[in-house]
Amino acid sequence: MDDKLLEDRFAWRARIRANPTTYLFYRIGIGILGLLVVVTGIILLPLPGPGWVIIFVGLGIWATEFTWARRLLRFAKAKVQLWTTWMGRQNWFVRGLVGLAVVLLVAACFWLVFLVSGVPGFLPSQVKDWLGYLPGL
Repeated sequence: MDDKLLEDRFAWRARIRANPTTYLFYRIGIGILGLLVVVTGIILLPLPGPGWVIIFVGLGIWATEFTWARRLLRFAKAKVQLWTTWMGRQNWFVRGLVGLAVVLLVAACFWLVFLVSGVPGFLPSQVKDWLGYLPGL
């Protein structure tokens, strides 16, 4: 276990770590909670919304107790920072192409969701008629 982890800044967590049995159950609880959050994020990935943010929150929960999760979170943050820096150096045309690719990806995800589950009833009939012309719907 890493020394930084042992030098906890929260007194309540230091008390939990002092008792091996309590600490084991605490780690299991953190593992399960992080897993639930990550799985929720993965389920939400194909839908528009904060799927990746939820996954990173779950990873952050794990990172409070597990060294491997802390390293993975640091790695992911570094890659996101590299991507942000790279995008910031690009001209408007490249940014536009990336934006268009994201829009097309989201549209494809919607199309797949509608293909599997059907068109939701809350959409106006014009949308249903238009989507009915798409292959597979």
